Amino acid sequence: RRRQARLHAALRLCMLLAASRLTPSTTRSFLLLTSSALARVTARDATAARQFRRAAAPSSPPADRRAIRAFAVRCMSTKRMAPTKIGTHDGSFHCDEALGCHLLRLTKAYADATIVRTRDQDLLSECDIVIDVGATYEPEKFRFDHHQKGFEEVFGHGHTTKLSSAGLVYKHFGREIVANVLKKDAADPIVEKIYLKVYKSFVECVDGVDNGVQIFESDKPALYVDNTGLSARVGKFNANWNEPFTDETQMAGFEKAMALAGGEFEDAVRYYGEVWHPARAHVIDALDAASATHASGEILKLETFCPWKEHLFELEEERGMTTLPKYVLYDDGKGSWRVQAIPETPSSFNSRRGLPKAWRGVRDDALSELSGIEGCIFVHAAGFIGGNKTYDGALAMASKALELE
Repeated sequence: RRRQARLHAALRLCMLLAASRLTPSTTRSFLLLTSSALARVTARDATAARQFRRAAAPSSPPADRRAIRAFAVRCMSTKRMAPTKIGTHDGSFHCDEALGCHLLRLTKAYADATIVRTRDQDLLSECDIVIDVGATYEPEKFRFDHHQKGFEEVFGHGHTTKLSSAGLVYKHFGREIVANVLKKDAADPIVEKIYLKVYKSFVECVDGVDNGVQIFESDKPALYVDNTGLSARVGKFNANWNEPFTDETQMAGFEKAMALAGGEFEDAVRYYGEVWHPARAHVIDALDAASATHASGEILKLETFCPWKEHLFELEEERGMTTLPKYVLYDDGKGSWRVQAIPETPSSFNSRRGLPKAWRGVRDDALSELSGIEGCIFVHAAGFIGGNKTYDGALAMASKALELE
């Protein structure tokens, strides 16, 4: 990437030089800079670089600007530029390198890169960046493997899961990738927010599965098997034991794996950037108006249904709240209202305060008679959610639930 960037910069200087009126000394400076960049590219360009150095020598006559401009135009054509290559291992593939390769193609530097699948070190050495193979993690050399002894790199920001190749790529290029997917400037504060959120909600799982990290710290056997996760679905694109296993069939499967993993990643970025994050403002409004909704401050009213749980817990921590809300009210989109018990954590099935046990599993008129509140529709058997035909009815249900055991 740096090699290509240096060449482009030098050639742009050629164009500028050819169109400008510069002093001989300035001309020589431009030529020397250009030759330095060209020497880093190919042998053919190195020959041209020597010609540029001769033109920059103090004893040489003034440079022929038209010749320089013509040379720059030729060099900037795509035929002269070597294609960018992303290297990874061949054979069976996994979700982490499939996702990692897709992520790299979401950057400016590797947008048009070809994928080279091999374990041949000579071929890998020709690649601009290599992931998931090579037994070295040297970001300054664009080498990102995680299989070597002693590798313990993590994402940081409170995360302790060891990184896979996907996590390594995301750690180093993720901010640019998020900005590109969301079509935002990299300096936009939302980019950092979504960068961190997408690692926690999407990429970390890929890291954990690839490195064999248990979700739960327990020796007890799993209660059920999950073969529907992204890593499992990517793995199914590998050739089966009784199907042809060739470079061609594996590359075709790898392309499908990149499309699947990458497509779901981009969907996640857009969801958190365009759907999830804007909901934060509605949760802030609900918290600010909590005392007006109910004197206890323990009932929140959302003006519209939206993803609220994670925002609520973050805002409670940021504000140092001691009185925590117990119920959230929102329009169900069909003219009725829901009263939902707030969980103990965003992903918990246990509530801070469930709806009354006597109401659970009861519906309609029977529930209205039991509760003494008109318009009741239902209360779930688990007590985490209920419904009423009106906002006032839902508020009455939440208010009475605060009073009852």
